[in-house]
Amino acid sequence: MKIKTGDKLPQSDFFYLDDTNVVKKISTNDLFKAEKIIILGMPGAFTKTCSAIHLPGYVKNYDLAKKKGIAKIICLAVNDPNVMKAWGQNQNVGNKIFMVGDPFCKFTKAIGAEVDKSAKGLGIRSNRYTMLLENGVVKKIEEEKETATCELSAAENFLNRI
Repeated sequence: MKIKTGDKLPQSDFFYLDDTNVVKKISTNDLFKAEKIIILGMPGAFTKTCSAIHLPGYVKNYDLAKKKGIAKIICLAVNDPNVMKAWGQNQNVGNKIFMVGDPFCKFTKAIGAEVDKSAKGLGIRSNRYTMLLENGVVKKIEEEKETATCELSAAENFLNRI
């Protein structure tokens, strides 16, 4: 990844479905200002490791994150907002995790997290990472060497190190 600790996040837009299933766009500048936030960078909705370990770990450890002063946990994948909402419902995230899509891979490429998974039929995706932000500035980032693993970025490991 080209983004590092101490860097300000680049401006980009994410997409999500609101409670009435209307597609909404939200700017990173609006989403990440004035709060302590965790971003979960995922290769894709409904993928094996994302659905078995990464996302459910943060749902399970939501209270620990809150105790650490985290205002929001945002799950981001290179998927459209419809898929992200369906995945969130499937994973029972409720109001614990805000599910957003980066369908055009703009943010993912801007931070240098893109990875080519075309050989597996997935196209350009995001590498797996967990990032801690304060006021839009990266305070900590853990990126996995391979998208199929979830160790450094896993909830228990990441939250215990912040």
